[in-house]
Amino acid sequence: MHGAHGYLLHEFLSPLANQRDDAYGGSLENRLRFPLEVFDAVRAAFPAGKPVGMRISATDWVEGGWDLAQSVVLAEALKARGCDFIHVSTGGLSPLQKIALGPGYQLPFAERIRAETGLPTIAVGLITEAEQAEAIVATGQADLVGVARAMLYEPRWPWHAAARLGARVDAAPQFWRCQPRGQADLFSGARIGQR
Repeated sequence: MHGAHGYLLHEFLSPLANQRDDAYGGSLENRLRFPLEVFDAVRAAFPAGKPVGMRISATDWVEGGWDLAQSVVLAEALKARGCDFIHVSTGGLSPLQKIALGPGYQLPFAERIRAETGLPTIAVGLITEAEQAEAIVATGQADLVGVARAMLYEPRWPWHAAARLGARVDAAPQFWRCQPRGQADLFSGARIGQR
């Protein structure tokens, strides 16, 4: 479920956007109500053995907006309802946001939610290097790393990451001949020879 970046569920969560005066606005409990109802409906409709998670903006980066403490409360409520993971991003709701950009700038949000709730997290935010992503998972700062923009720029980012980290990937046979020299074991099961 997408509950980040100013989309509908984020608008209900953030006191900057949610100006309602009914049971869906005002207090944190009220602002959580609609996103949790949507989660419950999705969880009930989706097969029990399949994971359901939610992407959130852990902060609006604006004073008086949605913040990390409220995100932890949301994550705990989601976990109690059977949420399998939380994908932690930030911002996107207000043009007043003041974001401190840098490699891994959103990582502390995922790390804290994971530490306080035990809910598996996906971290994002200028994580562009294979070694950086590997270290985040290896040190337990997050359970997964999303590298969407890096992969939009370089669709074969996972291949390059695997080569740098000494791992292997599955590739369709038509790609086997493109393994870089010195990376003969990059593609699992590759057989190269005369046809």
